[in-house]
Amino acid sequence: MLPGDELPKLRMANKETAEELALRAERERRAIDLQRESELQDSLKPFRVGSVPYLNAVPLTRGLEEEVEFLLPAQLAEKLRQGDLDAALVSITEVLQHDGYDILDGIAVASLGEVRSVFVAHRTPLSEMKEIYCDPASLTSVNLLRVLLGEQGIIPEYKVLPSYEDAARHDHVLLIGNAAIDFSRAQSGYELWDLGTAWFEMTGLPFVYAVWALRRGVENTRLRRLLREARDFGMDTLENLIASRTDYDLDFRKDYLGWHIHYHLGADEKRGVQRFVQLMEKHGLGPVFQPRYVS
Repeated sequence: MLPGDELPKLRMANKETAEELALRAERERRAIDLQRESELQDSLKPFRVGSVPYLNAVPLTRGLEEEVEFLLPAQLAEKLRQGDLDAALVSITEVLQHDGYDILDGIAVASLGEVRSVFVAHRTPLSEMKEIYCDPASLTSVNLLRVLLGEQGIIPEYKVLPSYEDAARHDHVLLIGNAAIDFSRAQSGYELWDLGTAWFEMTGLPFVYAVWALRRGVENTRLRRLLREARDFGMDTLENLIASRTDYDLDFRKDYLGWHIHYHLGADEKRGVQRFVQLMEKHGLGPVFQPRYVS
């Protein structure tokens, strides 16, 4: 350095406030989310995938919404049986009572106790029940109800509910999904027997309501990866999903999606599935096939 030369003064960046830091972090997070969403868009082809149009399934198809066919559980099961879908988020009963499906390991719609969207609404005590009208969309819930009542020696006549508008005309009605939530928020004069709570009190285990069923014999390694990525994306952005959805109110969505429902299929959930298999066989709800899990 020559005499008289001076080192240039370093210019320090202005210190960011906590609010500015939070805004920058939010912009960066949003950019990452948009990138993940973009990578999942149009990624399912040529696979045909179906799910249910219920609030509790929203986190499992994050980024894939435009490519998934949304149908009621019974309709999804029928299309899967006919070979019109390669994978579907179906009731666990569908997988247990029909051979030819694999279960995508690690992912489920489950609860450990109260679920809030699967219940029997009743005006008179359950012990006095002579007949019960069941949600026509339900598969697993009817069998779960048969098991729970059968363990208490209660064997009513099971009838199909003609329409959701008819639900409030009956003393005992089984409802699931959004229809159950709507009913519980609109009707009074009924007690609600939550089947998730009843199952946990009887077994001490989680109950698995739905799983990703994959048609056996179809090469689906990439599909399995995409479904896991969509679930991970949904879990990572769950707070955003809860805040941005318009179903019901914010407090309900926080409670329902953040507490009552969980989306993992681990050792405890598998023990719950196995206990359900045993009880279905005990109460003559067969044939029942052992579940096959694939990673």
